[in-house]
Amino acid sequence: MNQMTLSLDERANIDFVLHLRRRWADTLYPELATQVQEALSNGAENIKRTMHDQPSYPWFAWLERGSQKMLWRAVSDVVSAHPNYTSPDGANTWGLELDADLELPQWYTDWDIHVQPGGVWRNGASARVYELGSKLVMMGENDDYMFHHTFVETAVPKRVYGRIADLGCGFGKSTWTFKQAYPDADVVGIELSAPCLRLAHEKVKAMGLDVRFRQADVCATGLEDASCHLVTATMLVHEIPLEVLPAFFRECWRLLVPGGLLRVLDFHTTGQPLRDLVMAEHGARNNEPFMPPMMAANLLDMCREAGLDEARWVAFDERGTGRLDDLDWPQRQEWHFPWAVLEAEKSA
Repeated sequence: MNQMTLSLDERANIDFVLHLRRRWADTLYPELATQVQEALSNGAENIKRTMHDQPSYPWFAWLERGSQKMLWRAVSDVVSAHPNYTSPDGANTWGLELDADLELPQWYTDWDIHVQPGGVWRNGASARVYELGSKLVMMGENDDYMFHHTFVETAVPKRVYGRIADLGCGFGKSTWTFKQAYPDADVVGIELSAPCLRLAHEKVKAMGLDVRFRQADVCATGLEDASCHLVTATMLVHEIPLEVLPAFFRECWRLLVPGGLLRVLDFHTTGQPLRDLVMAEHGARNNEPFMPPMMAANLLDMCREAGLDEARWVAFDERGTGRLDDLDWPQRQEWHFPWAVLEAEKSA
């Protein structure tokens, strides 16, 4: 990847947005939670109406979406000002298989996911904007992709994997992490966005890693039956429509060898009314319309209906030890997303 040096104004803009998002999480959310709790203690009953009635709510709601728009504007300005940083235009070569005839699903192209203008698929700059912006989305806590390293290190059993398929791999931040952890495995990333795949391919080449990337739908990967010892997806299923998810899990079952494992990192409800309500509204404010239905659905039943066994959810603490043993997250005053790992396997 071409490195760039930010100007004083560029650095100031990015730092401002980053700290604005942190104050949304560590100051506004605790204030909103305190106000809601006081109102409920005084007899309020409807959690949604109560939250909307609090004086901090308009600030909280606007700042979540407003800071996201500011984030993409700041990042887009940086990428536009550094033409050498734009995504490569590589065609098919070893390790990169693009499909010019692939028709992107309408549900994928209709939404600018994460409020990123044009999404991650429209042009070469899209992937670079997404790459830089994704670090700010995580409020600067994933600069070295420790989130993904923690997932690989704590949520995946240590064993020999012949092939690992990383579904919805984006620009490869999970994919290359699996290759680093399991250098003898054949690691394949599947993704719809050609710009993201070109960027992923460029990055693993720079790292000296042999990783293959393939442009395909995660519900129809084109990989052989029973060819994968581990199928994984990171931050993917909440971006897929509910009616499509059964096909996704059937594809996971088809890909796995007998005894193979499925590990999906995504969101789960917490049972805490305010936190779950904020997550539901986050889906709307962040242009992720499939998130609330996914979180309300029974994905374990979908796994079982697809033929997968031993399906269960466990909590994931990205700021601590990673995978936990049950659905019980550490209590923190500030806002943090309810990450969880869906675990399943294909019977031997």
